[in-house]
Amino acid sequence: MTTVISAIIVLGVLIFVHELGHFLVAKGFGVKVLRFSLGFGPKIIGRTCGETEYCISSVPLGGYVKILGQDPEEEIKPEEMDRAFSQKSVWVRMAVVVAGPLFNLLLAVLIFFIVYMFGVPQLTTRVGSVNRDFPAYRAGIKPGDKILSVDGKEVENWLELSRAIRESRGERIRLEIKRDNRVLIIQVAPKIRKIKNIFGEEKEVRMVGITASQEIVKQSVSPLRAFSMGIRRTGEIIYLTFVSIIKIIERVIPAKTIGGPIMIMQMAGQQAKEGVVNFLLFMALISINLGILNLLPIPILDGGHLFFMLFEVVFGKPLSVRKMEIAQNIGLALLILLMVFAFYNDLSRIFNLKRFF
Repeated sequence: MTTVISAIIVLGVLIFVHELGHFLVAKGFGVKVLRFSLGFGPKIIGRTCGETEYCISSVPLGGYVKILGQDPEEEIKPEEMDRAFSQKSVWVRMAVVVAGPLFNLLLAVLIFFIVYMFGVPQLTTRVGSVNRDFPAYRAGIKPGDKILSVDGKEVENWLELSRAIRESRGERIRLEIKRDNRVLIIQVAPKIRKIKNIFGEEKEVRMVGITASQEIVKQSVSPLRAFSMGIRRTGEIIYLTFVSIIKIIERVIPAKTIGGPIMIMQMAGQQAKEGVVNFLLFMALISINLGILNLLPIPILDGGHLFFMLFEVVFGKPLSVRKMEIAQNIGLALLILLMVFAFYNDLSRIFNLKRFF
């Protein structure tokens, strides 16, 4: 039950925010919105407020905002012509389309901002163990030492410490260490080792040979820094998402890692059991993925519509209705195939089915 409720919350919030982006920007530019729906297919429940019908539909795998004039063949009353999507400039139409994915990215920034401001459990910079075959041992670093800075740059948690060591460029690293009540300065020459990254590729990294203790502290920051960290973290995940898509195309990452709604449900349930912070961070991750995937230039997705509009900007005229229909049918077929493949992967993981591709 926890898994189902968690998945409903995650998908419901992300779909609502995405469609809210389209809705608010369309309204802001004076475009008439006919329907705001969570879900596809037959309507379960709905209510009309003003000129817009708000409803929940039977297929909970998305949502949509129906806008006047979005269908090129739609008949529009003369008195409503100035409020039709098709009559707006290409820049206004692009703004309405891009608003959905943009709101998903902004939601991620907001979630990270809230989490960082109120505090995230972090491993401290206290050393748990020292590898005898690495430079840290020879330099005199001991278990229990707390590392305060790397090359003069203060580090507050183990993630920052690891990043600072990896990104250092000198032959030797200057570590400021607190041992008992003393502060020591120790010079360490890192080893360069080849390890596999998250994509299974070999990468050279600088290592000194220390591991973290299990000391954890709840680290909270000022609102300004939390906002900055939220933007940075969102940017990092956007980059990783694009790289992951490229690696899947290059077959560096196996296609079997692609997951669908069942996988999201399972992960949502797991993260909910780990606590509110983990659940919110998972929601931010999925929100970023949803935003980026919707920007891919696949007809029927927001990115496909943007591609058509960029064509209009470059060539000074829109693509013909017939060609757009063909492209959207191809895009729909690709999307259905991708969903079927994702479901197949989900079921294979659950029931240990034999894979045929």
